[in-house]
Amino acid sequence: MLNELQHQFEDALLKYSHSLPEKTLYRPIEYILSLGGKRVRPVLVLLSGNAFGANRNHLINAALAIELFHNFSLVHDDIMDKAPIRRGKPTVHEKWDSNAAILSGDSMLIEAYKQLTLTGDKHLKEILDLFNTTSLEVCEGQQLDMEFESRTRVSASEYIEMITLKTAVLLGCSLQMGALLGNASETDCLHIYNFGKLCGIAFQIQDDYLDAFGNPEDFGKQVGGDILSNKKTYLIIKALELADAETRSELESIYFQNTIADGKAKVGRVLELFRQLEIDEITELESIRYFQLAKDELDNTSLNEENKKGFLGFLELLRDRRR
Repeated sequence: MLNELQHQFEDALLKYSHSLPEKTLYRPIEYILSLGGKRVRPVLVLLSGNAFGANRNHLINAALAIELFHNFSLVHDDIMDKAPIRRGKPTVHEKWDSNAAILSGDSMLIEAYKQLTLTGDKHLKEILDLFNTTSLEVCEGQQLDMEFESRTRVSASEYIEMITLKTAVLLGCSLQMGALLGNASETDCLHIYNFGKLCGIAFQIQDDYLDAFGNPEDFGKQVGGDILSNKKTYLIIKALELADAETRSELESIYFQNTIADGKAKVGRVLELFRQLEIDEITELESIRYFQLAKDELDNTSLNEENKKGFLGFLELLRDRRR
């Protein structure tokens, strides 16, 4: 089901890209949209809208809006992070320049609003209110992430707040937007939003776990990449909370001050300390807990078992990424 929805959206996205004016402003937009990805957020719009019986054309417009907003945020994040590569290709500001990237990113946000105005009059105010709230929350999450880089200590609860705003709320928004267009009840809209948000939190915590303890051949990433880049993840934050003074001092010295020149040695020692503190087990259990909370939210909707299948498939897809 999810693959079919992805193909449907890819067709719509290609049609949209081809409709853009033949002007320089729009070339970076076509470029970033062509770089691929799983299109998770627009697929969730379609999944939820189909489950609640929404108009297909309105759903496509909403899905395009969500994908345009997501890519707008990626273009601007890449500028802030000075990232040279996005999905194996040069980032927009590298291929053109920062001014072009900022301007095309701004244009994508405007294009997103244009698509939302095509979703029909019945729920337009609710759709715009949801989109505006979520957009600001994503910006708040990015601001927190930037602030965390310069802070010596971040609590686990602060980290959860950051990933909720930066990543999870847009999943919830995507699902609720589809539900709104399908005339879902206020209660169903709330539960389906929470389902997406909790899936997003669980996914990010699991992502942190897999970066440290996953099989690189299965996961597709270098083991310990976050450790090598001194990234504040759930694992290091929780480890610093639970460690005694001596262990905390060693962790901070190794993790943040690069006192070990050999990267392999750094990763090895940090993982050893993580295991001593049982951070691997704690993190995995926390991810599982959030996935279960997400399922509980789905169970609280009025959807029948047949209409729940797609949501359960999405949850399992996230939860069962290979270790």
